[in-house]
Amino acid sequence: MKLYAPTYRLNIATLLGCAIFFACTSCEEDLAQANAKKNTNFASQVVYKADIVRRDSGFVTLRFKAPIIEKYELIDSPYVEAKKGIYMEYFDKKKPKIPGKIWANYARMNELREFYTAKGNVKILTNEGQTFATQTIYWDKRNRRMFTQDTVYVTDKDGSVLVGANGMTAKDDFSEYMFYNNSGSFPSKQIPAAGK
Repeated sequence: MKLYAPTYRLNIATLLGCAIFFACTSCEEDLAQANAKKNTNFASQVVYKADIVRRDSGFVTLRFKAPIIEKYELIDSPYVEAKKGIYMEYFDKKKPKIPGKIWANYARMNELREFYTAKGNVKILTNEGQTFATQTIYWDKRNRRMFTQDTVYVTDKDGSVLVGANGMTAKDDFSEYMFYNNSGSFPSKQIPAAGK
């Protein structure tokens, strides 16, 4: 009988060890499944009454204001969102004292793709004095292009108006732009004479 007692205890200990191992493995799988279902799309950082100034070699390149900024960084494609609107001034080294300005009711910035969206009563005032008004505009920073498919109203310093009914594409400094299905009113002095 003494020969069977250590073997019996060893078998019980082995069975108990296997049961604990499989129970722990099952718990880990349950935790992994539970974590996979968790929503990670929530703001990890929130800034109220944001007033941001960006400088490059002492030169102010950007002033940005927003009532609230939320940063979502716990997801695959992190982004920053300004749900209550933005006001931004951007400065060009050619005209450092006259900023361009942007207003919008909503903005979203995808930092990895360097892609920005502004929506809702978007108004852009260039440092040349032109005003662009639309409902949505997208900025592809990598390719230095801005575009929209919404109607764009452009007002020049002299009061002339151009309407791009099907949107526009532009360089991000507005030095070049193309409108789709456009119309407008210009002073007669600006219309080139035929044959010249």
